[in-house]
Amino acid sequence: MKGVRVFLLVMTGMLLVLSFAGAGAQELTEVKLQLQWVAQSQFAGYYAAVAKGFYEEEGLAVTILEGAVDIVPQQVVASGGAQFGIAWVPKVLASREEGADLVNIAQIFQRSGTLEVSFVDKNITSVADLRGMRVGTWGFGNEHELFAALRAAGIDPDNPDDVTIVQQPFDMSMLLNDELDAAEAMTYNEYAQVLEQINPETGELYQPEDLNVIDFNDVGTAMLQDHIFARESWLAEAGNEDIAVKFIRASIKGWIFCRDNFDECVDIVLDNGPTLGQGHMTWQLNEINKLIWPSPQGIGIVDSALWDQTVAVALEGKVISAAPSEGALRTDLVQAALDSLGDDVDTTGETWEPVEVEITPGGE
Repeated sequence: MKGVRVFLLVMTGMLLVLSFAGAGAQELTEVKLQLQWVAQSQFAGYYAAVAKGFYEEEGLAVTILEGAVDIVPQQVVASGGAQFGIAWVPKVLASREEGADLVNIAQIFQRSGTLEVSFVDKNITSVADLRGMRVGTWGFGNEHELFAALRAAGIDPDNPDDVTIVQQPFDMSMLLNDELDAAEAMTYNEYAQVLEQINPETGELYQPEDLNVIDFNDVGTAMLQDHIFARESWLAEAGNEDIAVKFIRASIKGWIFCRDNFDECVDIVLDNGPTLGQGHMTWQLNEINKLIWPSPQGIGIVDSALWDQTVAVALEGKVISAAPSEGALRTDLVQAALDSLGDDVDTTGETWEPVEVEITPGGE
């Protein structure tokens, strides 16, 4: 009988442990994050937050939804297909004006990564030099920084006598084939795609000195890009602001991890099946870190001057017809997340320095 009692006590204890474990698993709140493109280092912080358990520590079970050309994150979030989304600020402002109750709750990228790239033999060293040229852009709302810069230089992007605007694919093939004089590129993606190719004149990889680059941060038409947004109506529901703070806090931890654990973070991205190679993903993470760090007020806090510039460019380019309402931007949730991390966590990255990344053929 004593053995039976011991057996029953042991079984009861095991059942209690399993019960508590099951209850803990059931307590995780399921949320979805809609990206604006496929798995790559552009979104490394979110993948790291999943892999390192930062979301789970906050009681969240996060599913990351990849993007594609035909997926609009604003539409997915507005329809309730995801609680959070990542997109460029002007695109969300346009969706908000059209009736979607979307709000910026954490401005992760502190600066723009958009460039216009040309080969040095085209002699394009300023926006004014684009007059009469074949100038590429992806469209889909990615053209506003370029078009604003052209108009500021007295070049009408809608007038073919001023400039020939060409919709380019999401690669640099038209530039490499001399079908464009200048092509749109992101610092972390298409710019590297050129450097990863063989220069037929030298038999070696292209070098930065083979290219001229127009950086819209320098031109003054840069617009804020990747940020976390959600629906105002969803945030207004009981408990959802708390979920948002938890999500932002874990995401911040993910981005800090990728800043401080560079190689491991690249591996995490690769584990999530990107379409490009390790060399390219390494370059990309280094460039993404440059867009985030330093964050003088703390990662996720918007630079008010760049917010105002983004709105001004959006108005000038008729992306929106009126200035967004005050509710388009909230800083209280990200501030709460930052405050809760404590003084021991470096949320500004003031002393961060980029690493030296070796370009690899084809980005492999």
